[in-house]
Amino acid sequence: MRVLITGAAGGVATILRPRLRRDGRELRLLDVTPPEPDGGDEVLTGSVTDRELMASACRDVDAVIHLGGHSRENSWAETLDVNINGSQVVLEAAQQAGVPRVILASSNHAVGFRQVTEALPAESTTRPDTFYGVSKAAIEALGSLYHSRFGMDVICVRIGSCFERPPGVRGLTTWLSPDDAGRLFEACLTFPSPGYRVIWGVSNNTRRIYSLAEAEALGYRSLDDAEKFAAELTDPAPTGDAARYVGGPFTTAPLGVPN
Repeated sequence: MRVLITGAAGGVATILRPRLRRDGRELRLLDVTPPEPDGGDEVLTGSVTDRELMASACRDVDAVIHLGGHSRENSWAETLDVNINGSQVVLEAAQQAGVPRVILASSNHAVGFRQVTEALPAESTTRPDTFYGVSKAAIEALGSLYHSRFGMDVICVRIGSCFERPPGVRGLTTWLSPDDAGRLFEACLTFPSPGYRVIWGVSNNTRRIYSLAEAEALGYRSLDDAEKFAAELTDPAPTGDAARYVGGPFTTAPLGVPN
């Protein structure tokens, strides 16, 4: 099995790569910054917006994990070019190459203006909080289109915050632990014929507000909880709109300003 990972030098991919290696599985890594290969990894350098490169990258691939793109707020022009147009390039290249499965990195910011409630369903309709959030809503729509038109299996993972440890008090709600990330993406790679799915990418945190039912239906089982870090986090808890909405402080941050 050969898996193409875009954005392979980024934070989430760096966490995932060692956790997705298996006997009989090859990783093909693509990024504008060449990632450090491990063993037999194949490395391609370039942008997801490069149609020729993406066509080559998708040849003889069994699955694509699309993590490439700006991972935070950026200008509309950059967001449109890299996150939205780039994702269409990836999906089109995968479809033309006959890749049967694509896993798309979405985000909690696709629904950032949803109010905080218990067990928010993964398929809640989009309410983006930023240009970045708009790009993730667009990625989900593109994934739905390519599934419906061409029968590709497409799984959109609305990632909360995937780091070694929660990034502040808000992370006690949104955290996806590195090991849980490995378990989640392994389930996405191996579940038979998932069709089109939208799932939350979070751990089973004590303060979780996101439904895990959709991810668990694919075989994901979280073994981690951000609460073990709670005593170490001293930043102020969110207040006002940052506490009211899923997107937290992103709902009041200036639009289009890189952060």
